[in-house]
Amino acid sequence: MGYRERFYESRSLLLYLFRGREREMAGYLLLEGGAEFGGQMAVPDQRAIELAGGFEARISIIPTAAAPDNNFLRAGNNGVRWFRSLGATHVESLPIIDTASANDHQLAHKVSLSRLIYMLGGFTGYLAETLQGSAVWQAMLEAYQAGAVIAGSSAGAMVMCQYYFDPSKRQVAAGLGLLPNTCVLPHHNTFGKGWAAQMTTLLPQAVLLGIDERTGMLDDGSQEKKRVWNVYGQGSVTLYRQGKATVYKAGTHFADTFLP
Repeated sequence: MGYRERFYESRSLLLYLFRGREREMAGYLLLEGGAEFGGQMAVPDQRAIELAGGFEARISIIPTAAAPDNNFLRAGNNGVRWFRSLGATHVESLPIIDTASANDHQLAHKVSLSRLIYMLGGFTGYLAETLQGSAVWQAMLEAYQAGAVIAGSSAGAMVMCQYYFDPSKRQVAAGLGLLPNTCVLPHHNTFGKGWAAQMTTLLPQAVLLGIDERTGMLDDGSQEKKRVWNVYGQGSVTLYRQGKATVYKAGTHFADTFLP
């Protein structure tokens, strides 16, 4: 069975599971396009802190995507400093850097208690493969179902979708599936928009989410999760359906479940 067949088989299963679980998922999703931790990224991140319960909420930084080039300590510390600069008092970067640590039950327990879980950018395929099926990923889902915010920038946002594009392998892979029938084009205002034509061919039925740098989309628009999304930050979010683009600028919102 080729990767296309595997994708569409998993797609049907994920859509079925999503429809059955949608009302049980009490948390929020924040997807950011990259160039995090500066400037107008304060706007979506401050909103995420508010949704997480305020400045004393437990925030966990997940630096997994920065592990392959041994950058996870610096990247994780950058995340801690950033959220503390926004007023958060309980922020920790967790050393989830490989399969063993992703299945460490002490780390998973910390994740399960978190109210905001933020996945950093870096190596997309490594992040997805490390978390998939792990104790930490199960803990993230438990936290999400209990009302936590799951956030990610660039690679961190990419793996949240049903599909992601792995630039190192130049192919599409199965993501963690928090958003069905979607694929993020990160850094959309720089290089990400150049992926749109290829991704439309590879995933003709999926909704492509082109998210500009220093920009985030957050499903805090109503009580219906995954339906009303607000665009925060500096740039825009561009939705592609079968090659047709619709642009939503920061300060606006849109309603979409992304289901076919």
